[in-house]
Amino acid sequence: MSRPVLYPLRSVDTATVHVTRAPHRRRRVTIDHRPLAGVTPAMLLDWFTHLGETMTYGDEVIDRYLAWHPIDHIRWELDRPAPGGGAADGARFRMVEAFGGRPEFTIDEVARVEKLDETGIRLVKRAAGAVFFQLEHTWSAGADGAHYVTVMDLGARSTLLSPVNRLVARHFPEDKLRAWIRHNIEEVGQLEYLLPALVSGEAEPAQRA
Repeated sequence: MSRPVLYPLRSVDTATVHVTRAPHRRRRVTIDHRPLAGVTPAMLLDWFTHLGETMTYGDEVIDRYLAWHPIDHIRWELDRPAPGGGAADGARFRMVEAFGGRPEFTIDEVARVEKLDETGIRLVKRAAGAVFFQLEHTWSAGADGAHYVTVMDLGARSTLLSPVNRLVARHFPEDKLRAWIRHNIEEVGQLEYLLPALVSGEAEPAQRA
């Protein structure tokens, strides 16, 4: 069930998007987002390490993950804590989303966190020890706010895993990939509103916008 959208959703043309294709059905999507005003690397790290918590969104207190994209996000859970506990390097995240709010573009995935620090987060899925899915968000401080780049790799490099790549391509066809690109640009743009409101502690983040 979608929730009211309190903040403007960024359009695809606010980011620079590149889709490259390689042998054995491999694909890479690179999204260079418009800077996030008022956002710092420390704030982004705090967001990803506390995704399981709640926040004030309008007149409600809801899961942070649901506020992050009120239309597309369905559920987030810590499938397995990090070795040191919590949402950190080594944890497993479960993410349930429907890109564009469309049921046919629903995903329900568990990925391992192989990096989470003040420079970014990397989520990975493996088959036979080889990476066939990788989603990396990299961020850094800039004069206009946080510089944020998303890179998603679909498909394994090994020719032996070509059958896996065929399954990945079937699971992520071109129309679904385009819907994910829009989704990613929209959700990253929401951080420009959500994170400063969390730091300020305002009761009604909607009023800040």
